Amino acid sequence: MKIEIWSDFVCPFCYIGKRNLEKALEGFSHHESVTIEYKSYQLDPAARNIPGKNFCETFSELKGIPLDEVKTMNEQVTNQAKTVGLDYRFDTMQYANTFDAHRLFQYAERKGKGAAMTERLLHAYFTESELLSDMDTLVQLAGEVGMDREEVRQVLKTEKYTQKVKEDIAVAGEIGVQGVPFFVFNDKYALSGAQPSEIFAQALAKVWEEEGESPTAKKIKSKTSYCTDEDCVEQ
Repeated sequence: MKIEIWSDFVCPFCYIGKRNLEKALEGFSHHESVTIEYKSYQLDPAARNIPGKNFCETFSELKGIPLDEVKTMNEQVTNQAKTVGLDYRFDTMQYANTFDAHRLFQYAERKGKGAAMTERLLHAYFTESELLSDMDTLVQLAGEVGMDREEVRQVLKTEKYTQKVKEDIAVAGEIGVQGVPFFVFNDKYALSGAQPSEIFAQALAKVWEEEGESPTAKKIKSKTSYCTDEDCVEQ
C-alpha cells in the first residue's frame, strides 16, 4: 500500500496528523507493506521572517489578525499537539518561508533520507524554534540525519529541486487539495486534515480490503483540523 502525504513543515496539523497516522500504522497488521511518500506543499509562498519577532507577532502583522486572537488560536493548537506527545512553542517559533526546506527534502528523498528529513524539519520548527529559511540551519539539520553538509550547501546555493517542489504543488492543485495535511491511499481514498488515529486505521483497513478493486479516488469525511493558504481551521 502506498500513502502519499502533501504537507508543509510549518503546518501544525501536518505534524499532528503525522503522529496520528503513525499510531494507526502501529496497530495495522500489514504495516510492513505500507510505503509512505511525502509531497511538497507551501501554505504561504510569500511567507517571510521578520527579525526580532516571534511567530505570533509576525503572523498577526502579516495577516492582520489581532495578536490576542492569534495567541488564543495557537494555545488551542498547542494543547492539541500535546495529546500526541508534541511540544509546540509558538512563543519562540520563527515564521519562515519553506521553499528551500522543501528543496532540501526533495534532495534528501533522493538520498533515501526523506522520512528522516521530514521529521527533523518539523521538530526543528515547532519544538526547537529553528529558522527554516536559513541556509546554515538547513545544512545543520541535514547533517544531523546523516547527509553530507557540504553537498547540501552546494545544492541549496543553486536552483536544484525547484522544479520537483513545484511539480508536487501543481499535482496538489490538480487533485483538489484545499488544505494540508492531505493523505492519498493507493489512489483510492483521500483524507484531509489531522484525522484521529481511529480514522486512519479505518482507511488502512478499507483500502487493504479493497486492494483488488479499481482506484475510485473516494474521500472519507470526518471532523478534522487542517491548514489552508490562509489559516489553520477546524471543520
